[in-house]
Amino acid sequence: MSESEFDLDLDELSSAEDFLEYFGIDFDPAVVHVNRLHILQRFHDYVESTLDMPEDDDGRCTRYAELLAKAYGDFVVSDAQTEKVFKVFRMNEPVKVEIPLMDLAGQVASGVAKV
Repeated sequence: MSESEFDLDLDELSSAEDFLEYFGIDFDPAVVHVNRLHILQRFHDYVESTLDMPEDDDGRCTRYAELLAKAYGDFVVSDAQTEKVFKVFRMNEPVKVEIPLMDLAGQVASGVAKV
């Protein structure tokens, strides 16, 4: 299967600015400068999670433009630390651990409390 013209166009895009310009999305260069990788990763995540992606190039182009605008918009109203796109921002979050009460009761009854 050969690549479509749309796919070939996408292969040529390399920066956040390239993507935003290709899809005709107005952007603030200061926002993109600080959040370029986050915007592209969020865009990728949105594309990957889209279940109803059109198969035709025009439909995909329109949907991609919507998703990129949404990804860019996320960082206009928020910041990278709040959005937590990359794992590094989620590494020190508290982890919820659940221990069944019966397990604790069994350890106390045997006189051995393991931590």
